[in-house]
Amino acid sequence: MTSSAAPAAPSDASVLDLAPVVPVVVLHDAADAVPLARALVAGGLPAIEVTLRTPAALESIRAIAAEVPGAVVGAGTVISPEHVRDTVDAGARFLVSPGWTDALLEAMKASGVPFLPGVSTTSEVVALLERGVREMKFFPAEAAGGTAYLKALSAPLPQARFCPTGGISPASAPSYLALPNVGCVGGSWMVPGDAVAAKDWDRVARLAAEAAALAP
Repeated sequence: MTSSAAPAAPSDASVLDLAPVVPVVVLHDAADAVPLARALVAGGLPAIEVTLRTPAALESIRAIAAEVPGAVVGAGTVISPEHVRDTVDAGARFLVSPGWTDALLEAMKASGVPFLPGVSTTSEVVALLERGVREMKFFPAEAAGGTAYLKALSAPLPQARFCPTGGISPASAPSYLALPNVGCVGGSWMVPGDAVAAKDWDRVARLAAEAAALAP
């Protein structure tokens, strides 16, 4: 399985526009990072968020950045300036946080790579717009109000664009992607734990292709 041609870098195109779905990946073994990333890219999902939930995360980001030219690897669960520094040093090309503080936001702004700070309330969205940030992660999407909430935000705050993540499935993803203020969604259904454990990369590629086809 070979990587496809590299997509436009986030500096040239928004992370929200690289693919309709951003895989949210939890890796326990860095040896799985490269074949998993190659399978996702082959399926049409180049933007890959590796979450900082395991000790293998940084090495996984480093490996994907070095060995999978078709991937745009990012870091998720970024919650401190140290996370920003370490993941960018490892090769992360975008950053995603579940929430934000002023210190974290300043570190992400200074990193030189695109970032999606997490929000779940209107006040947080307005606060980010006030600071010049227009692209955000909406998390936890389903628990925080889902498509109804995002649709309600689109009229008063049309300048904000979102990547909803949290509880989204292949069945619910199209309704999110149909919203004018949603650029993409994040999810993990295309990287099921049993497939990763079995190193069934063909299955991952098939699921990725199905996810890539969800674009409205």
